[in-house]
Amino acid sequence: MQALHLLERPSGPVLEDYPHDAEGDDAETSPVACPVNFFAPPALEIDGQKLLLQNFRTEAATIKTWHAISCEKTARSTVGISGLDLLEIAGLFTDFITNTLDQPEVHGQRISDVLRAAAEDLRTYYFEAVSAQPGQSTKPRALADWFWGETCAARVINEVRKGCLKREAKDMRLAGKLLLIPRNQMHRFDE
Repeated sequence: MQALHLLERPSGPVLEDYPHDAEGDDAETSPVACPVNFFAPPALEIDGQKLLLQNFRTEAATIKTWHAISCEKTARSTVGISGLDLLEIAGLFTDFITNTLDQPEVHGQRISDVLRAAAEDLRTYYFEAVSAQPGQSTKPRALADWFWGETCAARVINEVRKGCLKREAKDMRLAGKLLLIPRNQMHRFDE
């Protein structure tokens, strides 16, 4: 309200001190924690590509339920830039990782663009879903640390990244190097 009242001033520029400090990103972050763990074991304990993909599909099914609850509560979602639903994203990533995706395009778009958009949608599915769980932190840093550090989805995106880096096409290598995992989270996947 104080900010809106500044618009009523007859002249500007207007600079006013606000008596309270906004919470910054450097504030202590609380971890994402659900009273009941519905997810697969932490991704770091998973051995084998087949088991990772199986746990990812289980995790995605759980997230889909929480995402539906989130959409019902908020009456909106920001998922959709890939044009794929959650199960289609899981299928796309599985096919790409297992080398059964042999087409250069999906829905008329280059596969590198679809993989990037699907990774963004997958992360958004998870962020929106976890926000529906009781007592969850919605701080961006806590959500990012949880997603990239504790989910099978993040490990699957890393497998997609590694697959992109093995491809000859420049756009695939660019997607693998820069576009699938944020630079500040890459330390979790360095080999």
